[in-house]
Amino acid sequence: MGNANYAWILHMLSHLEVTRGVAGFLLANGALGDEDSLEIREKLIENDKIEAIIVLPRQMFYSTDISVTLWILNLNKKGGIYHKRNLRNREGEILFVDLRTWNQNKYERNFVQFSQEQIQEIVGIYQKWQQYGLEDSKDFAAPELYRSVSKKEIEENGYSLVPSRYIEFVDRDQDIDYQSIMKETSTKVSELLHRQAENQEALAKAFKELGYGE
Repeated sequence: MGNANYAWILHMLSHLEVTRGVAGFLLANGALGDEDSLEIREKLIENDKIEAIIVLPRQMFYSTDISVTLWILNLNKKGGIYHKRNLRNREGEILFVDLRTWNQNKYERNFVQFSQEQIQEIVGIYQKWQQYGLEDSKDFAAPELYRSVSKKEIEENGYSLVPSRYIEFVDRDQDIDYQSIMKETSTKVSELLHRQAENQEALAKAFKELGYGE
């Protein structure tokens, strides 16, 4: 391994209760797809140890301003009653959530903090995905926010855990009226050039009155 990320993951995994252990921890985003740790990542995915990958916004922590990932490991994704909740079988699935744009709520000017409403929404997404009664997890998705992904699709993507590989991106450029924008831009540029010419003329006149120039 080129770094200690997966040594830390394996350390956490080794301390979980074998039949129903759950762990959540933060790692740098590089651990989601680095080639040095591909073999270990592949084993974790194939052995169904990963339940959710949740990418957080930048500037959430004093020690770093980079975006980091919350990993959730679960040694029992078969479902059943857990903390008085009836969970469905989630074997062969991983929930991906991308929260990098949830950075509007700031404190101390620069640092990001989730609001209580945002926290409740995140918990709601995760628990709804887990919940018994979800008709088809393949349809559990929201563009640019979350998606339930099968182990087979992750394998087809080279065992990458980068959420943007799986969560739909909305191409907003399709809704742009380029003709209107180009016309407006052209008008503004013409106005600026005309104003610049007037300013240069006025400046030349002022220098001439001061005795400079011809």
